[in-house]
Amino acid sequence: MRSDIVTKNMEKAPHRSLFKAMGYVDEELARPLIGIANPANEIVPGHIHLDKISEAVKAGIRMAGGTPVGFGTIGVCDGIAMGHQGMKYSLASRELIADSCETMAMAHCFDGMVFIPGCDKIIPGMLMAAARLDIPSIVITAGPMLSYETVDGRQLDLNSVFEVVGAVKAGKATDEELSFCEDNACPGCGSCSGMFTANSMSCLSEAIGLALPGNGTIPAVYAERIRLAKHVGMKAVELVNKDIRPSQILTEKAFHNALAVDMALGCSTNSVLHLTAIANEAGVKLNLDMINEISSKVPNLCRLAPAGPYHVQDLYKAGGVQAVIKELIDHGYYDGSLMTVSGTTMAEAVKSAAIRNPDIIKKCSEPYSKTGGIAVLRGNIAPDGAVVKRSAVLEKMLVHRGPAKVFDSEDLAIDAIYGGQISKGDVVVIRYEGPKGGPGMREMLSPTSAIAGMGLDSDVALITDGRFSGATRGAAIGHVSPEAANGGNIALIKNGDMISINIPQGTINAEVSDEQLLQRKKNWREPEPKITKGYLARYAKSVSSAAEGAVVK
Repeated sequence: MRSDIVTKNMEKAPHRSLFKAMGYVDEELARPLIGIANPANEIVPGHIHLDKISEAVKAGIRMAGGTPVGFGTIGVCDGIAMGHQGMKYSLASRELIADSCETMAMAHCFDGMVFIPGCDKIIPGMLMAAARLDIPSIVITAGPMLSYETVDGRQLDLNSVFEVVGAVKAGKATDEELSFCEDNACPGCGSCSGMFTANSMSCLSEAIGLALPGNGTIPAVYAERIRLAKHVGMKAVELVNKDIRPSQILTEKAFHNALAVDMALGCSTNSVLHLTAIANEAGVKLNLDMINEISSKVPNLCRLAPAGPYHVQDLYKAGGVQAVIKELIDHGYYDGSLMTVSGTTMAEAVKSAAIRNPDIIKKCSEPYSKTGGIAVLRGNIAPDGAVVKRSAVLEKMLVHRGPAKVFDSEDLAIDAIYGGQISKGDVVVIRYEGPKGGPGMREMLSPTSAIAGMGLDSDVALITDGRFSGATRGAAIGHVSPEAANGGNIALIKNGDMISINIPQGTINAEVSDEQLLQRKKNWREPEPKITKGYLARYAKSVSSAAEGAVVK
């Protein structure tokens, strides 16, 4: 075992002595040491309960003859970090999480790993670590938060609170309605209840084969998740005993499978950023052209919030990710022959799954859309690509043409939106918010929610070299590459330039000639860094473009 390096032979007596200082006994040190990456904390709703899940994982490890070894990692709450400088740290924290898991696993020679991530960047950060370490590993996520059903049948979630702020500012909602929404929209622990980034990545952990069936949709507060955690602990020991590693699971076909489920579910646009980064760690080539190719073939079967009225607990009741995967396997969109951490092929793992509510999970023969939930756009604004959650765009906004309203930061854009400076038909351009320029590629739920709350989402498009939240709805196009800070053409757009967007055709262009763009480029100067010390300064110097997953090189 890998752990023999720190537990076996006379020369390792000092190492064993340190273990015994913590109460370990010889019998425990003779068993496989399973590291447990547990980012439990008291600032993230998706992490507040992770100690309970960790204890269940430990019980499973012990039942299977292993020794659990827990350690902590950081975790940022995107909702609390939203709309201010804290959001610059969110995406950047993904790399810190991956690095810290790698450091702990390698320094202490764990035989296997269980990752217990909860929210947006923690899940992909830990999946990146699993791919990088390539020791037997398995994931169990926090589980989705429940949404709140009002007496009139509406379902509230975190996005509801952001949108009602815009509604109050537009005189379309009262302070009392805001207060009610604030008090009830997030009723308990778990990852925010829509098909936002955390739940997207939780479902995709299952789809790619690194999590057990049910991981993506069993609600955080259900005892079933504790039972799942015990099975995860037992599986972790089995994976070590059989030497089943992530490299045997995270193949190119597995990423194609994950993208197929991504398109069927209508996941967050951030999933593109994260799957690309995980593939990079796994040594698999994944680019935006591949993503568009899969999106063009795989039908969209689910419309969960923000694209529709349903939430993840509804998907759970309708059959879960397993039912979606089985439907895709049956129609040739998913390769069910691949190995998973369950110890079987995915086809075997989901053979008993069934769609229990066809309103929530459509059949491939009668989908919401014949194409996937995410689309990649290209054009002179985004030669290297941009990403939009097509399933959350109103039909009338799939094709849009309007004048640019240009802002060099999210903060300036929010002030203009709340100040009534945005008119129907406008295209709001938010730039210098990319991985380097932000730095940190801020997620922008505040401006999109303000637009929606003020009733402008059916008439106004937003484009940015930053990111949009998985909770965003409307014609919100992010990840524009190259970014403005690298001299991308988004830096050259001027107020009043006509912008043409055609999502079905996959295009996004400024109606400006190549000659004009070239002349503007001659007058462009790279801006001074916004942050010159600390982690973000180092991050900005080494981060790649969004088209490459915003990985640190």
